[in-house]
Amino acid sequence: MKKDIIIPEVENVFLAAVQEWSDDFMEKVWYAYLVNDSDFNLDSVMVVSKAFGTIDGEMKKTSILRHAFVEVPAVSVVKIEMIEKSLLVLNNEFMVTFFIGNTLYDKKFIFKSNLINENNTEEVPILFVEGVMVK
Repeated sequence: MKKDIIIPEVENVFLAAVQEWSDDFMEKVWYAYLVNDSDFNLDSVMVVSKAFGTIDGEMKKTSILRHAFVEVPAVSVVKIEMIEKSLLVLNNEFMVTFFIGNTLYDKKFIFKSNLINENNTEEVPILFVEGVMVK
């Protein structure tokens, strides 16, 4: 039975961390975006995020956050959450699950520790701003 289960590969859907000015914090902060660069709408999108890793030799992990989006249209982006500056030294994991038609897709995206910084930026499709992408 297990061999009969087809797990489709996620294509043209990825995450980007983009730095933006925040009036609340009066500084630039990083935000995670879900980028749908495909020709299909993503339905019933669920994003589960957490951060984990070691700081000063001690294992640290954050609470799990969940975000739901009814639909992410083709060739569009949706802002997921702010990534707190103190969490950039940890691995930031985003588990994304969605439907295209009647097919369920699932992928884990991880921003490795210290990956999110201005030295690792490149242009993010659709947003056309500099950011750090994981595919």
